[in-house]
Amino acid sequence: MPDNVTSLFRSTAAHSPSMAALTRESDGAGPVDFCIPCNPYFPTPAMFEEMAARLRDIITYYPSSADTITAELCSLLQLPPQCVAMGNGSTELITWIDHLLVRESLAVPVPTFGRWTDQPMETGKRVDMFPLQESSGFALDLAQYAEFIRARGTRVAVICNPNNPDGGFLHKHAVVQFMDAMADLDLVVIDESFLEFADAENEPSVVQEAMLRPNVIVLRSLGKNFGLHGIRFGYLVANPALAGRVRSMLPKWNLNSFAEHVVFMLKEHGAEYAQSLHQVRRDRMDMSGQLSSLPGLTVYPSQGNFLFVRLPVGAEGTVVRDRLLTEHRILVRECGNKIGSSSRFLRLVVRPQVDVRRLVTGLEQVLYGTSRRGAAVPEQATGTAYSSGTAAVDRLVTQTNGAGTRGLAQAAGAGMPLPAAASAPAVGPGGGMPVPAAAGLPQPEPRPVPQEAPRPQPAPQPVPQTVPQPVPAPQPAPQPVSVPQPQQLPQPAAYPEPAPQPAPAAPPLAPAAAFAAPAPAPAPMQVPPPTGPTPPGVPARGGLTAAQVRGTDGLSMAPATGWPGAQSWPDAAGMGQAAG
Repeated sequence: MPDNVTSLFRSTAAHSPSMAALTRESDGAGPVDFCIPCNPYFPTPAMFEEMAARLRDIITYYPSSADTITAELCSLLQLPPQCVAMGNGSTELITWIDHLLVRESLAVPVPTFGRWTDQPMETGKRVDMFPLQESSGFALDLAQYAEFIRARGTRVAVICNPNNPDGGFLHKHAVVQFMDAMADLDLVVIDESFLEFADAENEPSVVQEAMLRPNVIVLRSLGKNFGLHGIRFGYLVANPALAGRVRSMLPKWNLNSFAEHVVFMLKEHGAEYAQSLHQVRRDRMDMSGQLSSLPGLTVYPSQGNFLFVRLPVGAEGTVVRDRLLTEHRILVRECGNKIGSSSRFLRLVVRPQVDVRRLVTGLEQVLYGTSRRGAAVPEQATGTAYSSGTAAVDRLVTQTNGAGTRGLAQAAGAGMPLPAAASAPAVGPGGGMPVPAAAGLPQPEPRPVPQEAPRPQPAPQPVPQTVPQPVPAPQPAPQPVSVPQPQQLPQPAAYPEPAPQPAPAAPPLAPAAAFAAPAPAPAPMQVPPPTGPTPPGVPARGGLTAAQVRGTDGLSMAPATGWPGAQSWPDAAGMGQAAG
């Protein structure tokens, strides 16, 4: 593939150029796609042949109404149609959720799917980003996330389960308790776009619980599960009032004829669909094992149909991406543009073993220098390691959400007061921070964090070593309006990183104390006038520490019970059995 196709990455507003654009700029054949996370086993070849035979009618005539298509999908999933709204892709539904239901602020862990940060920023909302830490394997601690939301005064909370890009998984009982703890918020969104690829528990979805609650929406994808991103269809589940409010705003004929045709085909192909999900889970285990054998490459456990990997020290993700494309015709997702990540991380879609062997061969040549162009990874040097924990803070500082003011994250760590619109609630008994109803959110045993395997190194030469000095603890800023400029924290020489030390009990570092009995407050932060954008979100100090709550390593297969037969179909959780 010619080198000039990589210029398409610099000329697109998306994270990657479309497959159509790459095909036009090459010799007419696209690359092997490890970038777009869809099911490679569904639809079946027979289903594609059927669609091809009816192509003329499908693209010539208007589709049926969205109500007709939604009713057919609900009959398959055994969901009441009044609780469902179908959209032209989940992105359309996210857009309407933001316009209709997010009034002032939204909290979301990062890194995550970019529309959950970008969409509310584009409409002037405050986005409170809770950084997931590499040292914790990017696990989301729901108790700390709830505390962060209370401290910020956020009105909408989002959870992606499994999370994109790392594939992190939260068990159903923990998500339900979080929903109950946040019952007073305007809205709680559980994005389950990749949940049907999970096998950590038999019925992981919370759609049934969402329909009973007044402020919960569950978002689900069809394009990813069915391997049909180009059709653009997804759906949300909520109580009838919420679902009806979104449904009433959707455009007429927002679902196309291809979407209608596929939905009406599905009742005859439930067994093939269930088998495709089972095969993806098997491939995920195999692919994880093959990638983990590469020296210096870290693979994080995942419950999605993708794997989040950290490149060896010294590797630059854009260089690896471009060389895989031009030299090996392999397209990968480099994650440097994701808030909370860095260019040292790739998201790799699970594919069949024959494609994975090609990927591993390409990575070996690009990373370790067995090709004519040499290695993309220089020798390890002192002080050049870069972790995503640092990247999360750096990106929040240099590319803040909303107004674009720089340095707010550091100011928050130094004791900057919260904006007036995000003040902490009244303190509870004993002067501590008020704890929501489910303050005892479960915290299962920590998931083991993958450690980077050391690369074979040549005989060491006597080179003077530079020891990074510890960063002094931040002190309260006397004038929070004067925002300090971001500064680069010194990094360790190489991975694995040392285990994080527990934060001291000093008030500036303890999230509960920081928002409990306020000390003499410095000058208040100037809040923009109502006509301007709301203040940008900044991570509370407590948001910089996360503990494991996942009770699975993401690699062990759960018993495959209740798989649908030839005349049945998975229920809304994707795992049970429902009549066709």
